[in-house]
Amino acid sequence: MTALLTNMLCLEHQMMPRHPERPARLTAVLEHLGATGLMAELDVREAPLAERQALLRVHDAAYLDALERLTPQQGLVQLEPDTFMGRRSLLAARAVAGAALAGVDVVLDGAERRVFCAVRPPGHHAEESAAMGFCLLNGIAVAATHALSQPVIDRVAILDFDVHHGNGTVAAFMDNPAALVCSCFQFPHYPYRLQDVDRPHIVNTPLPAGTKGAAFRRAVERDWLPALDAFQPQLILVSAGFDAHAADPLGELLLDEDDFRWVTQLVVAAAKQHAGGRVVSVLEGGYDLAALARCVHIHIEELAA
Repeated sequence: MTALLTNMLCLEHQMMPRHPERPARLTAVLEHLGATGLMAELDVREAPLAERQALLRVHDAAYLDALERLTPQQGLVQLEPDTFMGRRSLLAARAVAGAALAGVDVVLDGAERRVFCAVRPPGHHAEESAAMGFCLLNGIAVAATHALSQPVIDRVAILDFDVHHGNGTVAAFMDNPAALVCSCFQFPHYPYRLQDVDRPHIVNTPLPAGTKGAAFRRAVERDWLPALDAFQPQLILVSAGFDAHAADPLGELLLDEDDFRWVTQLVVAAAKQHAGGRVVSVLEGGYDLAALARCVHIHIEELAA
């Protein structure tokens, strides 16, 4: 059985009206999983809140203090052009990181081999001391550092197929070769930074606007598979963004449900080959509600295979 970790605090993070990163994203996913019956087949668990000590492995103490200090009692505070924080936003972000941390513990304890974290806000743009691109805390990076602190794990791979480059994750690990970071993304496109980092363990796969499934698959096979074979990760973490779907309003890649099924199959096959089947996947982007719900369903189906 595959585990699903979520926390209803993630629905309490509010943004500006009509902002694409809205609570309805998570509601759409959970309702779809319930309506299709897939939820009943999963080991559903409540995600805990990440503690400060775990967050400090990735984020600066002064930044965490600032988020606490800036948390409003009502209304919203704008942290940067795209990112706002309300009264419960920091708790929601801690739930995201807590889900990813708990997911690592679940697979390392052997309770389940694969985990999906149905959470929001996304996190892969958040850097050590900066909120960016809807992201407050970088849950996937926090989970990776936690995994690497365990005596049984020396090498972790982070695979990111969000339409936007995971700059925060690259920033966290570009000087740490214990983490292989593979990111495919639309280029040129937000966040316009750290997309050209040249390190053996940082694998960037830029894709031009209009890229369809066949070209996406060729690029991922060309770049990711040799890197995974050489690195031989003991755990695979996934930044699962579904905003490269053709219907998504924030990207211009033209992927469909079959492409997300294919990339998830690739992830699971790599995990079975190198990592004892262990995968922890964390929801990142995806802003067309219907496409997001369908893609998450397919992603979980393949994780459970």
